[in-house]
Formats: sequence, C-alpha cells, structure tokens
Amino acid sequence: MIVRPRPFGRALAPDTGPLCFRCLYKFTQPASSPVRQKFSTSTRCGSGDGPTASVPKPFQREYFSSNQPAVRQSTRWRILAAFSKRTAQQTASQAPSLEKKADAPEINASLPHRRRKRLKEEDKADANEEQQLPLDASARLSALSFSLPTASLRRKLAAYFALTKPRLSFLILLSTTSAYGLYPISTLLDLDPSASQLPTLSTSTLTFLYLTVGTFLSSASANAFNMLLEPKYDAMMSRTRTRPLVRGLVSRYGAVVFAIASGVIGVSLLYVGTNPTVAALSGGNIILYGFIYTPMKRIHVINTWIGAVVGAIPPMMGWVAAEGLTATTGHDSWKDMLFSKESIGGWLLAAVLFAWQFPHFNSLSHLIREEYKAAGHQMMAWVNPARNARVSLRYSVLMFPIAFGVWYIGIVNNLFLVSSTFANGWLVWEAYKFWKYQGGKGSARGLFWASVWQLPIFLVGALVTKKGVWDGVWRRIAGPDDDDGEFYDEDDEGEEQDVRPTRLVSEQPTA
Repeated sequence: MIVRPRPFGRALAPDTGPLCFRCLYKFTQPASSPVRQKFSTSTRCGSGDGPTASVPKPFQREYFSSNQPAVRQSTRWRILAAFSKRTAQQTASQAPSLEKKADAPEINASLPHRRRKRLKEEDKADANEEQQLPLDASARLSALSFSLPTASLRRKLAAYFALTKPRLSFLILLSTTSAYGLYPISTLLDLDPSASQLPTLSTSTLTFLYLTVGTFLSSASANAFNMLLEPKYDAMMSRTRTRPLVRGLVSRYGAVVFAIASGVIGVSLLYVGTNPTVAALSGGNIILYGFIYTPMKRIHVINTWIGAVVGAIPPMMGWVAAEGLTATTGHDSWKDMLFSKESIGGWLLAAVLFAWQFPHFNSLSHLIREEYKAAGHQMMAWVNPARNARVSLRYSVLMFPIAFGVWYIGIVNNLFLVSSTFANGWLVWEAYKFWKYQGGKGSARGLFWASVWQLPIFLVGALVTKKGVWDGVWRRIAGPDDDDGEFYDEDDEGEEQDVRPTRLVSEQPTA
C-alpha cells in the first residue's frame, strides 16, 4: 500500500514522495546501529539497488543524518517540558507541609553568627513596633490646631492649651487634690451637715478651688518653660516633634508671655487662697522643672531623680494646704507646716509620687531610647540599660512599705491594704519582667501601662478607704447614735436626772 505521509518535525518536508508505512516507521525511529542502510532508488519498496541520485533530496543520507538528532531533540524537549510542569504542580501542592518540616532543622543547623544576627534583627523589629505609642494630648491638640483656619480663635486656644501638656497637668492635679482630701479633717469630707460648722466647710471648699486652679496654672507655666528651652531637640523626636513651638502654631514671644502670666497668676492664687508655704512650693517647682531639670537632661542621668522630686512636690502642696486650715497663730510657719508630726502623711504621699516616677518614665524612655540618644538626652535607657531596669524594679518594690506607712499612721482603714496590694503587686510583676527581659518581649510597654493605672488605683483607693469618710453616710442610713450606754430601772425614777448626760441637764430651763 502506497501512502503519502504527513510532515514530521523539521526532518520531513511537505513535498516528500509516496512511501509505504514500513519505510515511514523506519524514518521516525533512531538508528539501532552505527551502520546506516542506503535507501532504494526506486519509488517502490523492496528494490535495494540503483543510483542514489534519483532519491529525493529530503531522503538522501546526508540530509536525513544531519536532521535526525533534531527530531529526537524536539521530542525529548516536549516530554521534559510536560514532566517538569507536572512535577512543579505536585511540589506546589506539597510546599506548606515541606516548609513546616524544614523550618526547625534549618534554624538549628544555622551557624552561630547568623543566628545572633537573626535575633538582633528580630529585637530591632520588636523595638520599632514598641515605639508606636499612642499620641498624647499635646500632639492631638497641635494636630487639631493645625487643621483649623489661621485666623480661627479655636486654633489659638488649642495651641496655647497644648503648651500646658494637659495629661501631665491633670495627673499633677490628681496627686495634689488627693493629698488635700486625705488630710484628716472631718469637715472636709463629712457628709453630715449637722456635724460640721458652716464657716469651716465653706472655707475648705473655697481653699480647694484656689488650690485646683492655682496648681493647674503653675503646672502649665512649668511645661511652657520646658517647651521654650528645647524646641530644637523636640524636633528630633517623633514624640515631641508635633509640639506647638516646633510646628510654629505659637510664636516664641507668645509662649514666653503665656508661661510668665500663668506662673504669676497660679502662684498668686495659691498665696491668697491657701498659705504662703504652698505658694513657695509651687514657685520652686516651676524653677526646678523649667530651669534645672530641662537643661540637666543633656548633661547627666541624674535628671531622672530631679524629675522625680518635681513630681513629689504637688502632693506635699495639697497636704500643706489642708494643714493650713487647722493652723493657729502659733502654728503657721513653714517649718511647722513641713516638719511637724502632722506632716508625716504628706511626706508619705510625696514618697509615693517620687517612687512612681521611675517605673513610669524608665519604661517610657526605653521605648524611645534611640530617639533620646539621637537628640542627645542623657537617659539611663540608652546610657546604662541594665541600671535602668534595676532602678525601675527597686522603686516599684518600695511602694509596699510606703503603702503600709500610710495605713500605719491611721489615715486609711484596713481595706486600703487590699487595694494598694493589688495595684503594687501588678506594678512589681511588670517591673520584674522589665528587668528580666531588659525591656524586650513587650515588657517595657507592659510596665508603662501598669504604671499609668497603678497611681489612680492607689490614690482613689486611699480616698475611698479614708477613716471617717463613710461615717456621715452610715448616720444617715442607720440614724444618729444613742447616748446610751446608761441603763437604769424603770422603778428607780428618782435617779433619772443623775444618769442623764450633762448636755441634757444643761438644757433644762432655769427657774
């Protein structure tokens, strides 16, 4: 049977002559031996003799031998391509399981220096994530002021209010008013109007208002002076680069006028409404924070202790303001206010704020230690990180004996030991992790938020558990106490006048 074959690969041309099936099969198979058979010169199969000149050019020995490897090569490429595609699909489907099995051996088999490098990179990535702290009130107010029209009154008010560092100022107010309320004067927090004299109650309320407004304005003055002295360095840190002076929301002249005016008015209100000792403490705190602590940040790490003293003065101010309400003409000097037996409670509350500064600020400075270093501020977080963690733990533990002292002098009842132990235990646990991991594994952020909540729990718990606070409530619920204790027989009526209290006898009308 004579057939006309289809073109096969690049070896066959479309004008091939008529071939039988057996000859076509031989052409498509590789040679079985190095000796190749000559093709027949006849167009019919089976005639093995004749000259080769009559054979068509595509089927001459030289042409076919030179193109035969191309046929085999193209066939192999198609097979390999199909096999590779199938293998790639199988590998992709099995990739997740293979990666899980290969992770542990690869990490364990890594070289020591590569493992250390990988751990450093992970710590650096964690540090970068920890630096993303929420914006404080000053930054939010600055952003609000920047978004308002230039001629808007709200823009100016928001910018000047941002100079006060509202969150820090309200924290100072909390510590001051808490100490004022904890001073043991029954008329300050007595809930029974009949048990207190009206002039004394009115005086204490007015003193409280003077103390609140004067303390806030004094704190605003100190914070404004702090911003005035370091706008250049504030611009280098992400935490402070949005302050009003850095962004140009407030002029330097305007900030100076605001700082001086708020300081003078605040100290004057404290002098008139409380006593000269409180006013002197407030004025000294403005100087200490604005003109000693601020430049000391670029000189030595002792600036942290100076800042702790600044935070300890406001509770002493509140205590001395309440102490002045009971002062007489012979008991009103600054020595009596600060160093008498009645001032022990004020020193204990000041110690609470002094010790609290270290776990709070040290954890915060650890989160942004690289920015402090770039700005040139000498902070323990980058100068001596190990000491930074030790100091935080040391002063956190100190909270326990201070709380015991507040209870021991009789300001609060036994329930205060429960609330303070909970707050202090949480703070110490986070400080221990901060010391153990040297600020890593999120311990710095944990200590920072623990300190943010520990102080309000401590101070509010002390106010709630103060001795005598709930006596007026109990009298309203249960009624006034009887003057009893004196029982007599109904049959012995003649002795009734002898056993009645003196105040009842004195109320009998005279003849």
